[in-house]
Amino acid sequence: MPYSASITALSRPLGIAAGNNVRNGYALSSCVRDHDYTLLWSTIALLSLGLIMVYSASIALPNSPKYSTYTPYHFLVRHVASLISGILGALVAFRIPVKIWDRYALRIFLIALLLLVLVLIPYFGKGVNGARRWIPLVITNIQPSEIMKLAVTIYTANYTVRKQEYMRQFIKGFLPMALAVGVVGALLLLEPDMGAFIVIVSISMGVLFLGGVCARLFGGLTLTIIGTFSILVWVSPWRRERIFAYLNPWDDRYSQGKSYQLTHSLIAFGRGEWFGVGLGGGLEKLNYLPEAHTDFILAVIGEELGFMGVVVIILLFYWIIRRAVEIGRQALALDHTFSGLVAKGIGLWIGIQTFINISVNLGLLPTKGLTLPLVSYGGSGILLNCMAVGLLMRIDYENRVLMRGGQACAPIRCL
Repeated sequence: MPYSASITALSRPLGIAAGNNVRNGYALSSCVRDHDYTLLWSTIALLSLGLIMVYSASIALPNSPKYSTYTPYHFLVRHVASLISGILGALVAFRIPVKIWDRYALRIFLIALLLLVLVLIPYFGKGVNGARRWIPLVITNIQPSEIMKLAVTIYTANYTVRKQEYMRQFIKGFLPMALAVGVVGALLLLEPDMGAFIVIVSISMGVLFLGGVCARLFGGLTLTIIGTFSILVWVSPWRRERIFAYLNPWDDRYSQGKSYQLTHSLIAFGRGEWFGVGLGGGLEKLNYLPEAHTDFILAVIGEELGFMGVVVIILLFYWIIRRAVEIGRQALALDHTFSGLVAKGIGLWIGIQTFINISVNLGLLPTKGLTLPLVSYGGSGILLNCMAVGLLMRIDYENRVLMRGGQACAPIRCL
């Protein structure tokens, strides 16, 4: 029996079309190799570690007057619910072919933009600590800025592909996208949410740069954004104070005010040393370090798991970002520009937000309200981060199918 015929016979009991698994006289890999399990397990490791640390960081919160009506398991239960919704969201994102994301990119962006408008409407959006960033639903809240991070990644990639021949022109190529991002930025600053604005602008700029925007226009945009940020800091007294506090956090004028979180975060890292004080043994989470379960969860990790625990977190993020870049490069090599730009955009999103959060916790950047992706407490953040990873794995899956001679939208036979 010829070799190809024997492979055909073996493929039938598995319910696999022989034509999709035999090419040039050799058997194609099994469906196990159609998925990036290193990316999957890295994500699972971060989600699992985040679950443990959210519980550890939040167990003492009911002792404070603000959370006195909560049980010690309140945040744990809600975080588990967020993880379940995130996993379901990732599965949905993975099952949707990339061409569908491409087709509906504009509609997704407009829906996210509408939500950013709705959150600013009195009695519709929910305000916390002076910021209006959430839309309350029956059982949870949604944060439109998190949805916009995924929407702008998809839409910028779609726009770059559609306007490829005009990307070196200001009027037809650069200006429409700049105006769209400007509208998003204005809405985010009205909340206000400077952290999300920085991430979203960085994503759009990065995807435009990778998509071939004119270097002169890109440089002009960069200078404009830097100038805008400088003006925003200068005209806002509380932003200026935050910058001054960041530069000298131990000053008596700031240590009990603007730099209170930063000083206690640094104390937590100092107590952790190399291997930490032990899981659950941290002191800063005992109502000394505000938002220990969200923005400053890395400080709790540093205190309880030490320098080595922080290194593990960084290495896991490094692998996810590296795989996003490699998946994007492979998609571009297969002439799937949209997929490649989306994959690299997701890498930029996770990489920039992770860098900012870690830098804030370590005092390398001014304090900014950004969570650690896949780790910090937060329903919308976990859901959208998981969906981004699911979409990234879908792009990788389609890359592998295409390299084996199949069709990108072929049905998924196993996970």
